[in-house]
Amino acid sequence: MPDARDANGHLIRELHGVTLAVILDYLVAHYGFPGLDERLRLNCFAVNPSVKSSLTFLRRTPWARAKVEDLYIRLRTAEVLNRPLP
Repeated sequence: MPDARDANGHLIRELHGVTLAVILDYLVAHYGFPGLDERLRLNCFAVNPSVKSSLTFLRRTPWARAKVEDLYIRLRTAEVLNRPLP
């Protein structure tokens, strides 16, 4: 994956100053909970999804958080580089 930088010049893949709540809000706004479930297959997006319950699960589950952060990085990189969205 090529290096892409945000508007402030920070590498997107480093998640500089980006909280999990901001990442989740961004992904939910872009894909919605059904789209996130389709891409990541996590129950927190499939069964009674909410931002609050998803944050609780993701903060306690490192492997799931890594999947969400990876999707965010791929999406933001594709947007910055004008490539097809994942």
